Amino acid sequence: MTEFERVACEAASRAGEVLRRRFREADPLKIESKGLHDFVTEVDRQAEDAAVGHVRACFPDHVVMSEESSPDAGAADYRWIIDPLDGTTNFIHGVTPFSVSVALEDREGPLAAAILDPTRDEMFHASRGGGAFCNDDPIRVSNPDNHDRALFATGFPFRELSRLDRYMESFEAFVRTTAGIRRAGSAAIDLARTAAGRYDGFWEIGLARWDIAAGVLLVREAGGVVTDPLGGATYLDTGDIVAAGPRMHEFMLEVTRGAFGPR
Repeated sequence: MTEFERVACEAASRAGEVLRRRFREADPLKIESKGLHDFVTEVDRQAEDAAVGHVRACFPDHVVMSEESSPDAGAADYRWIIDPLDGTTNFIHGVTPFSVSVALEDREGPLAAAILDPTRDEMFHASRGGGAFCNDDPIRVSNPDNHDRALFATGFPFRELSRLDRYMESFEAFVRTTAGIRRAGSAAIDLARTAAGRYDGFWEIGLARWDIAAGVLLVREAGGVVTDPLGGATYLDTGDIVAAGPRMHEFMLEVTRGAFGPR
């Protein structure tokens, strides 16, 4: 494990301790709305303080971008991308999964990553060129021959209702041609499970960089392919993403290009 990967795991663990403790408590949460169907609680901020504080203590010269705070000013060779609670709506309602996502980017893209599922004690982690792992075990994407038996994951585009018709077109196509679709409520977990071969593919639109930066590296290091729905490389900026093993990714692009391509 590289030093960057180790710090990513440590930061995710510190935030995860906050989430586990508060998830077991019966105290009501203070919930604020950031936008349509988009919520934040004091738990998000407490978990963020734990993760961001650790990163800044280890690398004070690095830039940090986190979901619940303004990004650090200035340019730097290294930028941390942190989502302290991916799956806030699940957390509010007392259901799982939810996760912590921590990624480090350099000028070439994601360099180190950690995604923690705190209720299952699963730490997914990777570094560029170093492979992907769940706890201490190497993970690989699945690569089935037949999409009829494939299980895909997705998330409903609650921030992108203007494109809901196109999303539903892709959803219907996958429902008709695969073994099933799952919607867990945490894009980071969906990508981690895709990297681990539990899901055969994942697609969604309108996500934020902190939702997917860590998961992108995990899928790549596990042998998978990540693009936007048209097969391009805009996914970290647009939040429109398709991730899978090589064969399933090729099949998924046939669907998503039709659904999201020019009309």
